[in-house]
Amino acid sequence: MTSHAANPVDPDPKGVPDAGLPIAEVAQRTGLSKDTLRYYEKAGLIEAVDRSSAGQRRYATTDLDWLAFLMRLRATGMSIADMQRFAELRRKGSSSVADRLELLTGHRDAVQRHIADLQGDLQVLVTKITHYQGLLDEQTGTDQP
Repeated sequence: MTSHAANPVDPDPKGVPDAGLPIAEVAQRTGLSKDTLRYYEKAGLIEAVDRSSAGQRRYATTDLDWLAFLMRLRATGMSIADMQRFAELRRKGSSSVADRLELLTGHRDAVQRHIADLQGDLQVLVTKITHYQGLLDEQTGTDQP
């Protein structure tokens, strides 16, 4: 599982004007590029974003909330294909709740396994650091606290 964003930025839906936010501001708030936001729309991850009279995308609070969730899914290693599947199920409404639950439960289980693997890897690093610190302390005679 590869994380593409260490800490997804909370897009902070507070302060969104009724007319929505332009793509540049959404990009700034989320840390996603404008190209990524356009791709998410084209790929069906987000529904068609409202447009201004001039044809510019205007993101609503609900769009930012959904983007925040998508960013969490991506940060925890969910594939774009699975994110698309989840978005498709979400569009189906209440008839897909069981399928959405199954998808999220499976993803949660994968994340938990990944965390357990990382904890094991971290313990190996801690052990190796302790070993090398001990060697360094012996060389310099600074093993006293």
